[in-house]
Order: sequence, then C-alpha cells, then structure tokens
Amino acid sequence: MMEHFFTWGDLATYGGAVMAVLIITEFTKDLPCIRRIPTRLWAYCVSLVLLLTAVVFTSDTIYAEDVLLCFINGVIVAMAAVGSYHAVQEQME
Repeated sequence: MMEHFFTWGDLATYGGAVMAVLIITEFTKDLPCIRRIPTRLWAYCVSLVLLLTAVVFTSDTIYAEDVLLCFINGVIVAMAAVGSYHAVQEQME
C-alpha cells in the first residue's frame, strides 16, 4: 500500500511507471480526442512521456542512450500496464 504520493523517483521505477501508466491510461482513454487512438498505442505514448519526464527530473545529465532506453522501456511498461488491466478484468468476469 502506498504511504505517499508518487515522486519522480517512484515514476522512474518499473512498478511505479506501470501503475501510473495504468491509472493515467484508464482515466484518459475515453476522452473525445483520445478515444480514436488504440489503447495500447495510447498506453505507449503515456509511458514514453512519463519515462522521459522522469529521466529529465531525476538525472543531472541526460545522454542519448537514456532517451533511447525510454523508447524501449516504454514498450515494456505499456504492455505490462495493459496486461495488468486485462488480467483484472478477466478476474472480475
């Protein structure tokens, strides 16, 4: 159980990023301007922005490899967030 709100350090971790992407995607996917975007793609966009922002706020210096890793890790975070949502939905049915 979380005892505090997210910090940028939390969002830079796998678990924190997955949880934040899951929550943000779930609350924004039905907005009129986003509804037409497939949920997996939207989750990737959210995870990419989140990870890049976390790198900016937690690093003194940003290297090209950090940015490249955000693109790769964004896929992993998005897939975990979408997969977690589907697993919970299946359990509720």
